[in-house]
Amino acid sequence: MDSLTADEMALWHAWKLASETVRTRVAADITAATGLSGPDFAVLTRVAELGAGRLRQSNLADLMGYHRSRLSHHLSRMAERGLVTREPAGAGVDVVITEAGRAAVAVARPVHATAVRQHLLGQLTDGDLAALRIALGHLAPPAGANSSELADG
Repeated sequence: MDSLTADEMALWHAWKLASETVRTRVAADITAATGLSGPDFAVLTRVAELGAGRLRQSNLADLMGYHRSRLSHHLSRMAERGLVTREPAGAGVDVVITEAGRAAVAVARPVHATAVRQHLLGQLTDGDLAALRIALGHLAPPAGANSSELADG
């Protein structure tokens, strides 16, 4: 069978739309409250939480699924705003969160939690959440096994 059935295609589109809608709404709430974009928040949370404030730029690119040049351009914009700095480290570069970056994450974290509860968790029943948790467990490693769950915090 070379193509998806109508039911399979409908499920695929529903999955994409739901995922994109929730992520967009959460990111919009963070931006409205803090001025941080979704990618800003993703960079800051990874550096702060996974790297304890310092993370190799190449590792950050891998964690975010970004091409290195895309991340480099984004980090330049974040550095101009005082959220991160970049420091030479051996053969590479470390991304270091600044005090302003830490403060921004501290403000954004509760906004993120409220937005996730509003746009995802609050839309589902306890039974829906249990079923979703099981289904997602079949598709991805458990939270904590892979740092990609910080993509949107």
